[in-house]
Amino acid sequence: MHSVESFGTHDGPGIRMVVFLQGCKLKCLYCHNPDTIDTHGGTEIPIENLVKRAINMKPYFGKEGGVTVSGGEPLLQSKELIHFFQCLKAEGIHTNIDTNGRVLNHFTEQLLDDYADLVMLDIKHMHEDGYQMITGQKNNTTTFNFAKYREASGKPMWLRYVLIPELTNTPELLHAMGKYFKNYKTIEKIELQPYHKLGVHKWEKLEWQYQLHDARENTEAEIESAVNILQLYFKEVKVN
Repeated sequence: MHSVESFGTHDGPGIRMVVFLQGCKLKCLYCHNPDTIDTHGGTEIPIENLVKRAINMKPYFGKEGGVTVSGGEPLLQSKELIHFFQCLKAEGIHTNIDTNGRVLNHFTEQLLDDYADLVMLDIKHMHEDGYQMITGQKNNTTTFNFAKYREASGKPMWLRYVLIPELTNTPELLHAMGKYFKNYKTIEKIELQPYHKLGVHKWEKLEWQYQLHDARENTEAEIESAVNILQLYFKEVKVN
């Protein structure tokens, strides 16, 4: 595990306890938590301790809140998350996974089918070349296969997308994403994250080269244009 945030408000519905797990196979150029990437980092913590902490927070969750597991990439630990979510569900606590969709094995399927009330799926890029440039890995179809699996289950899903001018925030890419997902019934909303450089200091602390120094933030007009395009395809478009 990397860390725990007690009162998260941007990681799913309501007020949430957010558990950030250590380790990710991607190295996204804009990652604002690069310290969670190393699969050999983090600390072990008993699941029972996390469950107890979540139970203590139940009065703050209300009707919508609950627990979100993020990362890093939480589904690298799908097997362990099954037990964690089993315990949470037994306490009536809403469960959510924030994932890049790279892992879809037997344990992930069991977790999704039986214990994940919500999945927030990060869409990195609609095209393979853009995906490779952003993540450092090949095969963006893994994310789309993950989305298809969740859609087939009939259970709720949100999409998340980072807006970078000229790189991910172009009309062509936004329309492509909308057209691809327009017939999905399980997608409740898409959340947009305008590009920022708040995590650059973490890259520098790790002595890693940050490659998007020349990228600029979106203008208000660009964000508004992106929202207008995506509203043609999705029930709800939210800017974080």
